[in-house]
Amino acid sequence: MATELEDLKILQAAEGIADAVWKRVVQWDEFARDIVGKQLARATDSIGANIAESYGRFHYGEKLQFLYYSRGSLFETKYWLNRALTRELMQPGEVKVYADRLSDVARQLNSFASSLKSQRKDNQTQSKSVREPTAEYVTDERLDDFITLFAENELTWLAA
Repeated sequence: MATELEDLKILQAAEGIADAVWKRVVQWDEFARDIVGKQLARATDSIGANIAESYGRFHYGEKLQFLYYSRGSLFETKYWLNRALTRELMQPGEVKVYADRLSDVARQLNSFASSLKSQRKDNQTQSKSVREPTAEYVTDERLDDFITLFAENELTWLAA
């Protein structure tokens, strides 16, 4: 795992896509920007933002939760790219390039999440507490005889 947030290749890829989408969306007319462009830009920015949020969390569950949010934003981005294509705001080749880049990020997200899951599993298997060895109890034969005698007398009393 990278030591600095800026070193994460997955974050760099998400930032690259977000910046490219931004440059494209600002060229649209006001109506297209307002209806599709804002949603597309927000969804694309959210991919990287949730990766960064995940990086800043301490607990594995929270880290995974934000990676899942990022994956959701990735699918939302694909949805808005399809809207841009259908409404002829982007060319098919351009949308395909973005979709391919997003698919690469999705694979990286899945790998990152799997890595966190295995790290969590490894940490859970390591004991973090000091435990005393289990005590061995030895009984005296006389105690065993007493228990046997007591049990026999108890049965005799119950039968009477």
